[in-house]
Amino acid sequence: MEKNDMKKDLSIIIVTYNSEDTITGCVNSIYETVDKHLFEIIVSDNSTNDRTETKIKEELGGKVTYIHNAENYGFSRGNNIGIKKAFGKYVLFLNPDTVVHANTIDFMIEFMEKHEGAGAATCNVLLPNGEPDDSSHRGFPTPWNALSHFSGLSKLFPKTRLFGGYNMSYLTLDSVHEIDSLAGSFMIVPFKLGEELGWWDEDYFFYGEDIDFCYRLKEKGYKIYFVPNVTALHLKGISSGIKKVSKNFTKASNDTKKFATYHRFKAMEIFYNKHYKGKYSPLVTSLVMLGIKAKRLLA
Repeated sequence: MEKNDMKKDLSIIIVTYNSEDTITGCVNSIYETVDKHLFEIIVSDNSTNDRTETKIKEELGGKVTYIHNAENYGFSRGNNIGIKKAFGKYVLFLNPDTVVHANTIDFMIEFMEKHEGAGAATCNVLLPNGEPDDSSHRGFPTPWNALSHFSGLSKLFPKTRLFGGYNMSYLTLDSVHEIDSLAGSFMIVPFKLGEELGWWDEDYFFYGEDIDFCYRLKEKGYKIYFVPNVTALHLKGISSGIKKVSKNFTKASNDTKKFATYHRFKAMEIFYNKHYKGKYSPLVTSLVMLGIKAKRLLA
């Protein structure tokens, strides 16, 4: 059957890995809050070894299209596998440890309809402590932005454009505005633009792929929007186990934490070599790579 015969307003792609404690709440929150638009949910499960598959089949019934991947393919490839089953005009990439709030998805679809130049958008993603998730409001990690962030200068001078570029902390979170990058935990994209982009770069296994996605969209002239009018909760780091905000929720093993940490810093190297290496001198490149290795050792 052709995709045009089954067109939805929205396809929601959720990549899971050992998400038995959160996937039911995530999916049910979608069904409880979407009132105006036709949607589908596709779960791309990266060879789960907990009860995620069982919970989906027992508790979610026909609410999702379930894909069991042969192994843990990572976030990018997991999303690309899910996309092959998608029939929506828009695609929402959503983490399994998120809970969407009332009117959020409906509002974001309508926002995209009104903004033809939008390549991607996110709502105000909140952490369990009530603070905004700063990874959903990002500047691109240029050498200067990264230096300002990791040296602590951005915390000392968060409201200055000079030092606050890593999270664009000089911008207010009270109104809609453009940003450089958002997080794959809640990311809505027009299907046709994703197709134009070739979707996710599978060189990234875990971390960095969302920044790369936004960078490529902006290279093509599209805009990335932060939309604080509506919200979603993100427990953050449940699968990886390396985020302080979710240390009391995660069941990730030490091996998983080490694996995630490795790929976190590997993503930095991939992004720099792909997008910045040709723009900076060999000396700057050497210093950046040295800094990444140092941070990896400290982590």
